[in-house]
Amino acid sequence: MTVITWIISWVLAAVIAAAAQPPAPARFDMVVRADFFAGFGGDQERLARGMEACERALAANPKHAEALVWHGSGLAFRGGMAFQRGDSQAGMELWSRGLSEMDEAVALEPDNVAVRIPRGAMLLQATRNMQPSMAKPLIEKALSDYERTLALQTASGVFASLGSHPKGELLFGLAEGYARLGDSDNARQYFDRLIKDAPESGQVPKAREWIASGSLPAARGLTCVGCHK
Repeated sequence: MTVITWIISWVLAAVIAAAAQPPAPARFDMVVRADFFAGFGGDQERLARGMEACERALAANPKHAEALVWHGSGLAFRGGMAFQRGDSQAGMELWSRGLSEMDEAVALEPDNVAVRIPRGAMLLQATRNMQPSMAKPLIEKALSDYERTLALQTASGVFASLGSHPKGELLFGLAEGYARLGDSDNARQYFDRLIKDAPESGQVPKAREWIASGSLPAARGLTCVGCHK
């Protein structure tokens, strides 16, 4: 798990989660995400500040699902850094705690997109460097988050109102996840839908390449176009 992998996962999470919900005063992700992004980019003081904000929210309300999923992400990130340092024991402990917190957050608010997408996006990215047997159940969990998000957005009419970028990121996550599981039927369904529903998405060339060749081009750096707009 590399630093850039974690940054990609959370940039993606913020783009889709923010687009999926109407603006609201003091939305929790708006309170902490800048610190988390800076932290995932290497600024440990900012990461600590974001974690402390989550801990304050959780002290006031232990069932604050959005604080819990962000805090879990921070623990998982620290676990990844511990693995990179060669400290497997600390890495596994932090990763396990982070995953447990994110799972608890989803159990608390299973229909909250701002909880579902952060977990799903992180798991899709974090599993890239795992052994297939370890990655499979986590990819399946991530896909359940994305599928639920799509169902919620479709039922509420939100999905139809989104631009090509957020539509493309969600549909690409679903398509790629199924492709990684070897489920070519579902992968093809979502790649086709991506091309149809999000024609201006930066993911369309990848979708076309998969349809033509059955494989995706290797990722090069930050692939989430327009995330910082």
